[in-house]
Amino acid sequence: MQASSRWSVRWQRLRQSAALTLGVSLTLPAFVLPPAQAQLGMSCARTAEEVQAKSDLLRAMVAGDRKAQRRYEERIKDHLKLLDDCRRKNWPEKQALWLRLYPCDAKPGVLEQVLDQAVNMGYNQVYVEVFFDGRVLLPQSSNPTAWPSVLNQPDQANTDLFKLALDKGRERGLEMYAWMYTMNFGGTYGQRGDRKDTLARNGRGQTSLDLVPGSTQTFIDPYNRLAIRDYSVLMQEVIKRRPDGVLFDYVRYPRGSGSASVVGDVKDLLVYGTASQQALIKRATNAKGQELIRRFVQKGHIGIGDLKELNKKYPREQEPLWQGRISGTLGKSASLDQQQQTLQQELWFLSVAHAYQGVVDFLDMAARPVQQAGLSSGAVFFPGGNKAVGQRGFDSRMQPWDRFSPSLQWHPMAYAACGSANCILEEVRDVINSAPPGVKVQPALAGAWGRSAYGNRPSLEQQMAGLRPLSSSITTVSHFAYSWQQPQNDTNRKSCRL
Repeated sequence: MQASSRWSVRWQRLRQSAALTLGVSLTLPAFVLPPAQAQLGMSCARTAEEVQAKSDLLRAMVAGDRKAQRRYEERIKDHLKLLDDCRRKNWPEKQALWLRLYPCDAKPGVLEQVLDQAVNMGYNQVYVEVFFDGRVLLPQSSNPTAWPSVLNQPDQANTDLFKLALDKGRERGLEMYAWMYTMNFGGTYGQRGDRKDTLARNGRGQTSLDLVPGSTQTFIDPYNRLAIRDYSVLMQEVIKRRPDGVLFDYVRYPRGSGSASVVGDVKDLLVYGTASQQALIKRATNAKGQELIRRFVQKGHIGIGDLKELNKKYPREQEPLWQGRISGTLGKSASLDQQQQTLQQELWFLSVAHAYQGVVDFLDMAARPVQQAGLSSGAVFFPGGNKAVGQRGFDSRMQPWDRFSPSLQWHPMAYAACGSANCILEEVRDVINSAPPGVKVQPALAGAWGRSAYGNRPSLEQQMAGLRPLSSSITTVSHFAYSWQQPQNDTNRKSCRL
């Protein structure tokens, strides 16, 4: 059976088994355009001469030249009009760039330079990372969240770099989105003694920090109320600054290494946090079902002896029941051995569906205030994050993107690397075919203009050309990331001294 067909059958059974309700200084570094940009397909990019002239004006403005400031501001407006006109005439209509900011970006002229570079390359959307690696892009003086601020120097206590980026980006005609980690709360959160119970755990007591040695990625139990409250506080701060939209990344569980990249047993699932366990047991709709779920989770299996004990303990209940399970499906003539096999399989699918539902519910919770505020919202995901593996296994990321709300933008990370754009095209096509009518599929590509990246990943112009057959279905494409386009400048900004 083909993998896609196997997944379809597996997911159908899941639905039947568990229908849940569920050093930058004032001397700014030069921007480097790839060679022969027009030939590479960087539509809407500014010429090298235009880029240099604007950069010179910015330097002069930072040095205090008022005439240069006026000319620079005029040039910004000119490029805004040119960019808007060009993107209307060229596919894709929206071309976005993923961007991480650093404390040094608050220095005079640095943030302007970075956003100018986005315009220079023909981008009209920027996704600014506001929550990553256990830090938030909020000023220290007004940061009520559970995470420390990216800008942590005393003289930057009142600097709202995220708000500055939004304002300066819009001055240049850029749509400015907030890009956020979701279920990955970061190492600083995992180290807090008062947040230990919020972490996702498997049946062996392991967290994501144990499953991925050396990683600081800390994944939370999506059913935990304290984790939900902490994220809600963060969301309110982000929405308060009015980005054009919010994108949710890491909407999943971690991917383990080696054999841990597949879950095939209930104890592999990260559903053993206190809140998640309680929620799973509450999915039972009678006492026999509740007790059987509890035993299955604790032992990892059920036996004929468990069924006999429950029949004696609850003689008035015919069968164990839980959400999605219909009474009478075992059959009156089924032997205890047959009942045990059927129920154990159904309990496995119930547990998997419960893990998936936690991801869906947490995303819905996070996106709700964004949508209520009238802002765009989207989910970022791996097309392979929801796959079935082998006879009964699942990708450990447990990312059920095909169940994400159709009211969200869907941002598949089409990062397949096969030496050409063919596998990338297939990933995106599969997502489009799986999406409900009306869903905006906006693929994210990883790479750089004019050169291959990380071995067998083709250049962005090759990838963009590969997606052209889908241009009638896709109006927005994003590129990961600014750091790949301008690696030296990104390194300088990241490592500079304040």
